[in-house]
Amino acid sequence: MVGLASLLPVHGRAVMPFSLATKFAIGLVFFLHGAKLSRQAVMAGLTHWRLHLLILASTFILFPILTLGLAALPGWITPVALAPGLIFLGCLPSTIQSSIGFTAIARGNVAATVASATASNLLGILVTPLLGAIFMHTQAGGLSVDSAKAIIFQLLIPFVAGQVLRPWIGVWISANSKILSYLDRGSILMVVYTAFSEAVVGGIWGRVGLADLLRLTLLCASLLAVVLFTTCWAARTFRFSKADEITIVFCGSKKSLASGVPMAGVLFPGASLGLVLLPIMIFHQIQLMTSAVIAQHYAERSDDQTVPETL
Repeated sequence: MVGLASLLPVHGRAVMPFSLATKFAIGLVFFLHGAKLSRQAVMAGLTHWRLHLLILASTFILFPILTLGLAALPGWITPVALAPGLIFLGCLPSTIQSSIGFTAIARGNVAATVASATASNLLGILVTPLLGAIFMHTQAGGLSVDSAKAIIFQLLIPFVAGQVLRPWIGVWISANSKILSYLDRGSILMVVYTAFSEAVVGGIWGRVGLADLLRLTLLCASLLAVVLFTTCWAARTFRFSKADEITIVFCGSKKSLASGVPMAGVLFPGASLGLVLLPIMIFHQIQLMTSAVIAQHYAERSDDQTVPETL
């Protein structure tokens, strides 16, 4: 989508229809998230409060502190144009699908992962914009009335609607999850394409070069390494079981592209959106590749611990 937008960006009369379609896509993403959310899965793991507090602290306290530190580094280390995107990355919730998938591969506590990742995304709908308003400028310098309305109408209401309708459409959603996953991902691709089209027209590649992208990649890799080490150290220091450690490591180190792209589309309209999205897109790829290796390493361990039954 970045390449396509760079070669064939949306411009002229096509901007308005694409903008409206993007807003609809954002609402659709959060509606599907709400409709797919299993309340039983959440309740199954909510009693493990120590684990959830540690993961939420990593997601909404440790990450923002680290990304604020990265954004404050000199311009020859952290490109000034990309610093807001790094801060926004730190404010995002954890992933759901990949956290559960890697935890299952690693033979971790899947029930707790479902509960924790879900709680992170629920809180993220409100916490991420709030942290963004505190740590950075969105639109005209804060969480404006217009951005607050956009959060409510494009994120919160569709999500609640999905939850309310789940008793009637939940079975259909589950039966057609594969087809709907393409719709979900397609909506995200549309948001990325529209965002980068506007960024390209606004001159993003005149502000960000190859050297900046390489530095950003190193910063994202370093950020992930620090968080992985910290979450693993914390899990062992507080004497969690190996299965719980796996949940803490995977949930506590993830940042959601699926939630981040639509949220950014609401909070950062205009050409700045493309710059904000670059860090989360690069971080997302690094976290997937790294987590695949770590999950395999955990899966190959030989121990006698009882692994919680997957949901």
